[in-house]
Amino acid sequence: MEVKNKIVIFGGSFNPPLNSHFAIAEQVLNQYEQVDKVIFIPVNKKYEKDSLIENKHRYEMIKRVVDKNNRFEVSDMDMNGSRSLSTIETIEGIQKTYEDKEIYFLIGSDNLKEIHTWNRADELISKYKLLVMERDTDRVEDIIENSEFLKEHKGNIVKLEQQIKSNFNSTYVRGQISHYKSVRYLMPDEVYTYIEENNLYRS
Repeated sequence: MEVKNKIVIFGGSFNPPLNSHFAIAEQVLNQYEQVDKVIFIPVNKKYEKDSLIENKHRYEMIKRVVDKNNRFEVSDMDMNGSRSLSTIETIEGIQKTYEDKEIYFLIGSDNLKEIHTWNRADELISKYKLLVMERDTDRVEDIIENSEFLKEHKGNIVKLEQQIKSNFNSTYVRGQISHYKSVRYLMPDEVYTYIEENNLYRS
């Protein structure tokens, strides 16, 4: 049996978490046999993003789903501080918990284009691996080829194959909920029930 010695970090606002988020995580586990688990890390409400609901709600929605999958985990490490952590601070925190594991950070190709501007970008991409999901018409190979910074570290950039495609994102879903439209089949039942119980995303 192959040793599962890798951890994948899946950060995001998860506002709300959708079926597509968990499908991507499941796909990662299916494609990469050495991955032990996927850790979801919702961002702090202090993160500069409009329409984020309270930390406790986004954390609880994810937790209700991951509690039923022993290879999924959710961490509130970014939510506990007085500010939102940078990506490398988040990864370093997880690495301390899983000292014997190799850490991969899951990002979209849109973020890959901008990663050279991130805090401690050189250290981030040289010490850790990036697992990249292609967005729209992006090609990871082209993005790397057009960036001297990325070309230096291309050995640490891995493209996620056979990607999940969805026309529905969290912004769309919030809009539907606010207009009292059904979103039952766009998210896990646990998330749908929690939103209904707490009357979230309705004006």
